[in-house]
Amino acid sequence: MTEAGKQVIRMKYEFSPISSEDREAIIDTFNYYIENSFAAYPESKVPYEFFSFFLQTISGYPNAVVRDENKIFLGFCMLRPHSPMPTFSGTAEISYFINPEYTGKGIGSVMLEYLLSGAREKGLHCILASISSLNEGSVRFHSQHGFSECGRFREAGKKNGKFFDTVWMQKLL
Repeated sequence: MTEAGKQVIRMKYEFSPISSEDREAIIDTFNYYIENSFAAYPESKVPYEFFSFFLQTISGYPNAVVRDENKIFLGFCMLRPHSPMPTFSGTAEISYFINPEYTGKGIGSVMLEYLLSGAREKGLHCILASISSLNEGSVRFHSQHGFSECGRFREAGKKNGKFFDTVWMQKLL
C-alpha cells in the first residue's frame, strides 16, 4: 500500500498502562535517546531506578507501553501534569519515545492519538510539548499534528557542549 509515494506498513498495536514489568525496556529506550539525540534532556544515561520517577509523574494521567501483535516492545508514551497548581489542572505535558528500530512507521502518530483520546476523556484542555530546537524531527512531527509553537526559551539548555532552545508547542483540545 502506498500513500504519497511512501510504503505504509499497517500494524496492529497493543496499548497497556506502564507497569514495573516495563522498567528495563522503557529505561533502555530512554537511554538510547539520551546518548544519541536531543530528544531526551539528560546528558548521561539514567539508572533503572529512574523508572520510579516516570511512575510518579504519570500517576492519574494517560500513559502506555505499545507493543505489536507479536508482543514486541515498540515504545512508550505518557502525559503528566504541567504544574501542581490546581489552576493548571486542564493542562498536561506529552512525551513519547519509540524503539529506534521502529521509528518512521507511523507509531508516533498512533501514540499521539491514543494520548489525545485519553486526554479528552480526562477532561484536559491543553497539551504542551517541550522540545529541543536540535530535535527538528519532533518539531516537524508536532507541527504536522496540529501543535503550534507558543514559546521559545533561547539557549536554555546545553547538552554535549551544544546550546539549544527549548521550543514549547501547544495543542488545544
